Amino acid sequence: MHNNQTSTRAQIHTLIPAKTRRVPGKVWLVGAGPGDAELLTVKALRLIQSADIIFYDQLVSGAIRALFPKNTPAVYVGKVKNHHSVAQEDLNQMLVDHALTGLTVCRIKGGDPFIFGRGGEELLTLRQAGIEAEVVPGITAASGCSTSADIPLTHRGIAQGCTLVTGHGETTLNVDWQALAALEHTLVFYMGVSRAGLISSQLTGAGLAGTTPAAIIENGCRSNQRVVTTTLAELAQAVDKHQVKSPAIIMVGHVVDLHSQLNARALVNSHALCNSLSA
Repeated sequence: MHNNQTSTRAQIHTLIPAKTRRVPGKVWLVGAGPGDAELLTVKALRLIQSADIIFYDQLVSGAIRALFPKNTPAVYVGKVKNHHSVAQEDLNQMLVDHALTGLTVCRIKGGDPFIFGRGGEELLTLRQAGIEAEVVPGITAASGCSTSADIPLTHRGIAQGCTLVTGHGETTLNVDWQALAALEHTLVFYMGVSRAGLISSQLTGAGLAGTTPAAIIENGCRSNQRVVTTTLAELAQAVDKHQVKSPAIIMVGHVVDLHSQLNARALVNSHALCNSLSA
């Protein structure tokens, strides 16, 4: 945890005095990428280091938080399942309030702000309030984590496209399973670990073969990354067996079969075994 973070609105106002100028500040909605600090964009790092105050979420890794300037207040506003430290509507207003005092605000999010990151909602609130704001893209989990796991999202002759799907709905998961099953795309589910059984049953019920390869990438692009390969039919059992925790994405599609051929660690181990047998 950052040593000068806080989580309540009242405390935040004591940390940052309003600037004397009356001109409103600016809010930057910054994508932090999937976790590896070296995958931050140069622009994202510059904005982190020049901000008057930082608001960060659950998916901003410790390695990235370590780059926050020590004298800059860093406010945790993260969300985990069934617990939001700050309601989204309150967070939107906090961004407006701090910008109105003349501050440069860095709102940093895991992945990309506009891919299941509610960045559009925050930007809409800022626009409606007349606050200057810009969005800085980040590497989204589907791209970063799949590449880190040596599983391509697309591959000639195997997958002509990929589709990103949220595994978390506001109340219910409103997904056209029949359409997804018929696409022959690589399917990537965000926030889907707790709904692995539903994803499996709905896709197989919609006609996708239970033998379709699947992968779960936990803590992608981080030092503790873990990749579990399985099949669509056994997806929920794999989550339980390996005690997979968030953050994790689920990939479904035949590109997963390439993992064993492309994974560098597996190839090194295979070559080492061959060399020892031939010695």
